[in-house]
Amino acid sequence: MRSHMQTDGTIVVQQSRFADYITLTKPELTLLSVLTALGGYFLGADGNMSLSTIVHTLVGTMLVGGGAGALNQYIERDYDALMRRTEHRPLPAGRLVPSEVLLFGTLLSLVGVVELFAFVNLLTGLLALATLVSYLFLYTPLKRVTPFSTVIGGVPGALPPMIGWAAARNAIGIEAWILFGILFCWQMPHFFSLAWMYRRDYERAGYPMLTVLDQDGNRTSLHILLYCNGLIPISLMLSTSAGLGLVYAIGAVIVGGTYLYYGILLRKSKSNADARKLFFVSLLYLPALLVLMVLDKFGMP
Repeated sequence: MRSHMQTDGTIVVQQSRFADYITLTKPELTLLSVLTALGGYFLGADGNMSLSTIVHTLVGTMLVGGGAGALNQYIERDYDALMRRTEHRPLPAGRLVPSEVLLFGTLLSLVGVVELFAFVNLLTGLLALATLVSYLFLYTPLKRVTPFSTVIGGVPGALPPMIGWAAARNAIGIEAWILFGILFCWQMPHFFSLAWMYRRDYERAGYPMLTVLDQDGNRTSLHILLYCNGLIPISLMLSTSAGLGLVYAIGAVIVGGTYLYYGILLRKSKSNADARKLFFVSLLYLPALLVLMVLDKFGMP
């Protein structure tokens, strides 16, 4: 961080270029991708875990996720400038120039995909490439066209655990598709709660999001309930297909039921306060479920 004093005595704090480049990678989303890829690897591993494979999988996933985040901000820089939530990002704030962001995002993405191809296996590289392409060339442009972009964007968001599974097995089984389903269903309440809080921002930037078109919140909250409800049985499918036991099953019902409870609260109130609570719970849900998977598989009798 840098600071300087203006002529009127006001101290202005400026973010360092290093911090700006970190911001470009959308570190929260990238960390989530890495954690779910790790969970997919642990669930798919059959007792023969390779530290080298784990490291290359996580680094490759991190680079692809960070590169996709930077390229997304490059593409949407003009629209980010119209939204209070994003107007202080490096590009709309003028702290970085588009050409360097384009180069940075491209290099990260390419290095990440090549690392997975070269040091893990062909399947993980293909899944990472599919994640990158669908995120940048399907989801990102469709955000300007249709409210169904959120559902489409759920596809690249749900692929990281499949990358981890493929790294462990070099194949995609039913368990990998269940992990995909869990991530897909989890994303909808997570994103819709955020989009409800910032619906005026999206409207100002001209995004035809469901939360912009749905003025009373009935359709948005119904979508949230449907996906929260679906998440519980889908997560329980791992108890039989992946050999997870009672500890995981009970825990999955508890954390899934908690997620659903806060979805019901938002359905009733349509308030930003309850949307914020649901969003916070969504951030806790995935780490909790991943911990339950690992404890059940490796730590419990």
